Amino acid sequence: MKNQEKFVRPLSGYLMLAIILALILLFFNTIIRYSEHNWLVLLSLAMLVTAFILLRGLVVVSPNQSCVLLLFGEYKGTIKHNGFYGVNPFYNKKRISLRARNLNSEQIKVNDKIGNPIMIGIVLVWKVHDTFKAAFEVDDYIHYVEIQSEAAIRKLAGHYPYDNFDDEQSEVTLRSGGEEVNQMLEQELSERLERAGIEVIEARISYLAYSPEIANAMLRRQQAAAIVAARVQIVEGAVSMVEMALDQLSKKELVDLDEEKKAAMVSNLMVVLCSDKDASPVINTGTLHQ
Repeated sequence: MKNQEKFVRPLSGYLMLAIILALILLFFNTIIRYSEHNWLVLLSLAMLVTAFILLRGLVVVSPNQSCVLLLFGEYKGTIKHNGFYGVNPFYNKKRISLRARNLNSEQIKVNDKIGNPIMIGIVLVWKVHDTFKAAFEVDDYIHYVEIQSEAAIRKLAGHYPYDNFDDEQSEVTLRSGGEEVNQMLEQELSERLERAGIEVIEARISYLAYSPEIANAMLRRQQAAAIVAARVQIVEGAVSMVEMALDQLSKKELVDLDEEKKAAMVSNLMVVLCSDKDASPVINTGTLHQ
């Protein structure tokens, strides 16, 4: 197929260089020895012009670089093996790097699954694997990567809530999803960048936070939820301790407590155990009723 990457292995550049040097030497030799023969001089000039034309066909391909070859708008192939080559001097040569590249995206403002505005950014590691697509399927493959990465981020954010705090029914969130979220991001980017012949090596969320206008409110909300959760745990523990204390006093018959005394004791213990401040001890030198 024409619209498909194909590899070429041209002639050695050293062979073409030798031909160029031979043509230049023949030119000087002819000018010096046969300058009186006009037709030989014209022939030598033609050889010199040919040598300079052939110079355009010398190509150096570095490791992890490629050279796309075009002849009058027609794709002829891609050189991917590093080395020194000689190609048709009329080829138009377009160099494309095959090295891995990093894209550290800007932090963009998007809405998560339930509509909360959040700030998110990613790190993308990518490289070109199909030079034909990179050169001819898109206008600028580097700019294409940047735009499609932003589109993938917006789509990803719309699939998940920021946190379970916002959506208790959600098992996977942007903040705690980990590998599952990153795998979806990689898959989405791979599908989008395949058109440009781009291979996604790795994609990760590098920045995630609530948008500034709601960050303070969400922080207070999280703090309140944490306090409530802590209080629930404290109360559960306090009830267990009071129950254990009453049970031990009853078994050992240290104090005979009626219902009123039990209620007072429970009240005092709950205040002490559930208070967020240290209790101040009070010594009662009278009876339990004073």
